[in-house]
Amino acid sequence: MHVQEWLEHVPAVSIYALVGFVIGLESLGIPLPGELVLISAALLSSQHGDIDPVVLGACASAGAVIGDSIGYAIGRKGGRPLLAWLERKFPKHFSAANVASAERSFQKWGMWAVFFGRFVALLRIFAGPLAGVLRMPYWKFLIANVLGGIIWAGGTTAVIYYIGVVAEDWLKRFSYLGLAAAVLIGLTSMLIVRRRAKKAAAEADGAAAAVAERQPVPATD
Repeated sequence: MHVQEWLEHVPAVSIYALVGFVIGLESLGIPLPGELVLISAALLSSQHGDIDPVVLGACASAGAVIGDSIGYAIGRKGGRPLLAWLERKFPKHFSAANVASAERSFQKWGMWAVFFGRFVALLRIFAGPLAGVLRMPYWKFLIANVLGGIIWAGGTTAVIYYIGVVAEDWLKRFSYLGLAAAVLIGLTSMLIVRRRAKKAAAEADGAAAAVAERQPVPATD
């Protein structure tokens, strides 16, 4: 069976559940491609009338808000030992450099780090657990969490849906060109995210080295 025909037979409720589940786990602190899943589902909804983009956006928003809230509760209870455990389990994402970079963002921006963190791949994973570890007041976290989750999930769904509707005829006539463009955009996005992560890690290492140099050397007998 052709992939397009197979997708047409996938129940819409399965798409809604998958999107909410993956985004919820990512927001909880588990490194998963939540944004990629949401974009794919939103694009799929523009091509198949059975998938309601409004319901899709609502499920994505719910997953984001609930996942972040659970991550906050876990972080508040687990504290610093939780971050150490996450570093052992997911060293690529929860390295000391990445945690330090995210923590500086929280110390500088407070609740706005939770809001804007929803739009940044790395901070999207950290926001909930780190806010709990740093014991941010829950009411501040909740406001930023709800607003960020709804605007990010709903906005992404709406934008991708309308792009898919407008581009449908063009993609049908230039399918290979459209596929190449999609791959190029995906690779570019991945490279940008990796470059930003490396830059943040380098800045964190530089800051740690500067602090170490400023520390006095203990006297020896």
